[in-house]
Amino acid sequence: MYVPAAFAEDRPEVMLDFVEAHPLGALVTASPTLFATHLPLLLDRTRGALGVLQGHVARANPHAGAASGVEALVIFAGPDAYITPGWYPSKAEHGRVVPTWNYAAVHAYGTLRLVDDPAFLLSHVTALSRRHEAGRERPWSVADAPPEYVAKLTHDIVGVEIEIGRLEGKWKMSQNRPAADIAGVIDGLRDRGDADVAAIVEARRPASKR
Repeated sequence: MYVPAAFAEDRPEVMLDFVEAHPLGALVTASPTLFATHLPLLLDRTRGALGVLQGHVARANPHAGAASGVEALVIFAGPDAYITPGWYPSKAEHGRVVPTWNYAAVHAYGTLRLVDDPAFLLSHVTALSRRHEAGRERPWSVADAPPEYVAKLTHDIVGVEIEIGRLEGKWKMSQNRPAADIAGVIDGLRDRGDADVAAIVEARRPASKR
C-alpha cells in the first residue's frame, strides 16, 4: 500500500484495535490466480507476534481449495468520506486545490492455512456469533439451531487462519493540509453528517496544526 509519511500508522496495537473494530476483511491471494473473498474475521492476539486471523469460507469458494502456505493479504477498511475543496479557506486564497477522499485502512499480510476440522469450525462459528450477538437483549447462539442443521452447515464450510506477519496502516485524514483547511474539513464533515470521519480528522490533526 502506498503510504505517505503524513498518513502512516505504525503502532501495531492501534492497527489491531482497528481490525477488531472493522472485522469484515477482504482476503486476497494470487495463487494460482488473483482472487478475493469478503468475510468476517476474529483476531486472536494471544498467538504469534501480531496475532492470528480466523474465519471461514464456503466449501465451494475457490479459497477453500487454495493450498495452505500461500501468501495472503487481508484488507480492512474503516470510515471514509469525499472531501470537497469548497471546505478549504485556501481555495479563496489561491485556488490551487482539488477534491480528495479521506479514509482509514489496515493491510494485514501473512500465510494462509486451511482448517477442515468440524471441532474447530464449531468453536469458531460459536465464537464469531457470540462476539457479534453480544449486547443484544436476546442474543442468538449456535445452540439455538438444531444440531443436525449446525452439523450440515459446518460440513459446508472450511476454516481459514492467517498468522499476521506484517501490518500496514494508513489514516488519510487531511493531515497534509494547512491548519485552516483541516478546520474547514472538520466543520464541513460535521455539517454534512459525517461525524465519524470528522472525529478522526480531529484526532489525527498534527499538533503543529491545532
